[in-house]
Amino acid sequence: MAISAALLLFVLVLFAVLVVVPKITGATPLTVLTSSMEPHLPPGTLIVVGPVNTDDLVIGDVATYQVHSGEPAVITHRIIAITSSTDGTRSFQLQGDNNSVPDPDLVRSAQIQGRLWYSVPLIGYANNFIDGASRAVIIPGVAMALLGYSALMLVGGIRAARRRPAGLHRHSSV
Repeated sequence: MAISAALLLFVLVLFAVLVVVPKITGATPLTVLTSSMEPHLPPGTLIVVGPVNTDDLVIGDVATYQVHSGEPAVITHRIIAITSSTDGTRSFQLQGDNNSVPDPDLVRSAQIQGRLWYSVPLIGYANNFIDGASRAVIIPGVAMALLGYSALMLVGGIRAARRRPAGLHRHSSV
């Protein structure tokens, strides 16, 4: 019964961390595909990038930016320098933690998609496996199956406990 309760709790927490929290906060779950941010964000890590006012970004923040306007490709690297032009617009120099040179182009504020909020190792592989179209069916289906299994195990444990004769205990004292 304890295993079923632990499994149920695990599924609920995982569901909250991977689906509910990003959805409620407007954050975006992404998967690290390259080794450019190792050792802290190895390939397969699921990262959740939250929306950010670019005026709040500082050197050392890990930010995700759009490579080319209108295209879905993004890069998540660490901000290593910030410059301000005479008109007050900010540009960012980013570099992967595992890269020996900075990214080739300065990143404009308009390209910034968000700042790293949190990460979950290895879960990104599952995120990549399940594409956008099937995610709406697969994730709730798996969650419901695990919840159903946990509920059956809990009900079975309660029934078994009720069938046990009074005074019969699992542990005896010596």
